[in-house]
Amino acid sequence: MRIACLGGGPAGLYFAISMKLRDPSHEIVVMERNRASDTFGWGVVLSDDALENLAANDPKSARAIRDHFAYWDDIAVVHDGVRTVSGGHGFAGIGRKQMLVLLQERARELGVDLRFETQFDDVEAIRQDYDLVVGCDGLNSRVRATYADTFKPDVDTRKCKFVWLGTHQKFDDAFTFIFEKTEHGWVWAHAYQFDADTATFIVECSQETWDAWGFEDMTKEETVETCRRIFERHLDGHDLMSNAAHLRGSGVWINFPRVLCERWHHENVVLLGDASATAHFSIGSGTRLAFDSAIALAEFLHSEPTLERAFERYQDERRLDVLRLQSAARNSLEWFEEVERYLDLDPVQFNYSLLTRSQRISHENLRLRDPEWLKSAERWFAMRAGVAANAPVRAPMFTPFRLREMELKNRIVVSPMAQYKAKDGLPTDWHLVHLGERAKGGAGLVFTEMTCVSPTGRITPGCPGLYAPEHEAVWTRIVAFVHAETDARICCQIGHSGRKGSTGLGWDGMDQPLPSGNWDLISASAIPWSEGNATPREMSRADMDQIRDEFVASTKMAARAGFDMIELHAAHGYLLSSFISPTSNTRTDDYGGSLENRLRYPLEVFEAMRAAWPSEKPMSVRISASDWVGDSGVTPEEAVEISRGFHAAGADLIDVSAGQTSVEAKPVYGRMFQTPFSDRIRNSAGITTMAVGNIYEADHANSILMAGRADLVAIARPHLADPYWTLHEATRIGDRQAAWPLPYLPGRDQAWRLADREAEAARV
Repeated sequence: MRIACLGGGPAGLYFAISMKLRDPSHEIVVMERNRASDTFGWGVVLSDDALENLAANDPKSARAIRDHFAYWDDIAVVHDGVRTVSGGHGFAGIGRKQMLVLLQERARELGVDLRFETQFDDVEAIRQDYDLVVGCDGLNSRVRATYADTFKPDVDTRKCKFVWLGTHQKFDDAFTFIFEKTEHGWVWAHAYQFDADTATFIVECSQETWDAWGFEDMTKEETVETCRRIFERHLDGHDLMSNAAHLRGSGVWINFPRVLCERWHHENVVLLGDASATAHFSIGSGTRLAFDSAIALAEFLHSEPTLERAFERYQDERRLDVLRLQSAARNSLEWFEEVERYLDLDPVQFNYSLLTRSQRISHENLRLRDPEWLKSAERWFAMRAGVAANAPVRAPMFTPFRLREMELKNRIVVSPMAQYKAKDGLPTDWHLVHLGERAKGGAGLVFTEMTCVSPTGRITPGCPGLYAPEHEAVWTRIVAFVHAETDARICCQIGHSGRKGSTGLGWDGMDQPLPSGNWDLISASAIPWSEGNATPREMSRADMDQIRDEFVASTKMAARAGFDMIELHAAHGYLLSSFISPTSNTRTDDYGGSLENRLRYPLEVFEAMRAAWPSEKPMSVRISASDWVGDSGVTPEEAVEISRGFHAAGADLIDVSAGQTSVEAKPVYGRMFQTPFSDRIRNSAGITTMAVGNIYEADHANSILMAGRADLVAIARPHLADPYWTLHEATRIGDRQAAWPLPYLPGRDQAWRLADREAEAARV
């Protein structure tokens, strides 16, 4: 096969090597615009498992690369005058130039034709002359641009500015992050050794700080000197250096472009490396991505019967890994973009937040890496919550929490989850068993499902209410059981369905109108939930007064029933949510238009409830922090202001959910996918939050809490599958402090023995 690799970076060189190893008869040419000795980065970072992949593919080049590695095990974070070090991270660095030299040598040895200072402007002409053309020409790929209609690239240029520099201050004891507060804003550095004498030193800052420093008008030399002065006390007298000889002035600064292509191949052309997908430098995986993809492409080109089939396998099987890496990289770069949100955190928590920013490193993974540091961090977290210094150290999820006079034994919450088992608004024995079991299961706080303020405020005929004396009596019984038999607390979520009401039970078709017996609907505006739902009546002022009073009446019933806490449901497209979201509120009076106006009625209801609820007991509000429809709906930025409004009115906790407000929503799912909304509200506005959304392991909960992304963690579906999820997760992670119901102690003992046996077997 005649192959042209357009681009002589790590991707192109390593693909050529991998192809020659599988079939020496391939005629392979690598074309590179620059000279063989040119390189515009400094060091490259590879993890232990990346090295293993290289060794399995080509032991000789892997050995050569490994022989030039600088290794480190620690990560150091310098913040607020404190240097925090954690170990066990296992990375290696090598100079980009050195690595290219080694790959060039190996490629020549295998018979690859390397052509430097060679332009390839006419990609189509090259395509006609070769059996296979590999576009591995980097971020600004000409190959990708030539066939953009096929590849359909999505290029997202990110907010922060960064510049690649080097220094002879080696930073040879740890990968080091340095955060400096300057007269013009925060500037930070990513520093790591890559050879015996040199370290990479990436300087990064926000656009606002960059503008304030005047970097746009500086020469390259002035930029380097300014960065040196900013980080002078960390450089031990050494200078900073630029090797971007081809760039002038502010051109040395870059805004990172996140590249993702819908398709990776066209006819006999295929994309590889940064040309097809990029990963932010803060997770150090761009080169590893290129190497792994090069190996995969070479393998499929030899295992599949046709070029087209090889391309399809390559794209299908590499895309998932690429998306996973890009997801981690996106989490990481967004953390740095918003880092000023975290800089007031205690150094312990700031360090933890940085280490877990990508979600690739979890709580228990940190325990494997550096158990002593994590134990000290857990102790810090517990002591901050009032736990005695000599108490057993427990994971953050088992740390107590206080809202007003309500004390929670831990940070795990059973989410509100619709059961559709009520009769005419009356809770049944199902609710007693459902809530009672989950209260027995170890959670600190248990929520009822949305409990409705009127018959026409129900979502379905199976939804419970708090609008009749008989409802209050049954809820009193349920609350009494929870208090008598468990040490959990119980919260009543109170709401009104609005335009999403008069629908069938969840398992009969979500949000589908009843086949008969429908009731009239009301909402902020006369906009139906969907084409299949009835059009609601726009609420009048008289309607608002009536429903506000119904919320107050339900609040007073909840107080008499003995609930420890109540929550106002102002999310998910229900009545109060319909006022807040511009997708459902098109009013032209004082309750529509601006966010202030849209929030006016929900705040009125909340304030009336707060006045009727005992002052010593807490209240929370559930919000949808994003409508998932872009700028035409509620945005995460608006969610901060919504939270501030409720907090000022007396809300003790914001229960941060998202979506379910528009049928046009396009959520971005994933593990803990709604946690960033909670993070933003908590750390931008200083408001207590609860995180929800695809949280299903103790690891998730502990990571969220320890990093300060939320104060409480709500677990939904796992609690449907396992009422004792909290106790079982405690057992799984080795916690032996959780209190089990006394009749269940023999089961506890067996569970502990089995878990200990399994842990011991894993260590052997």
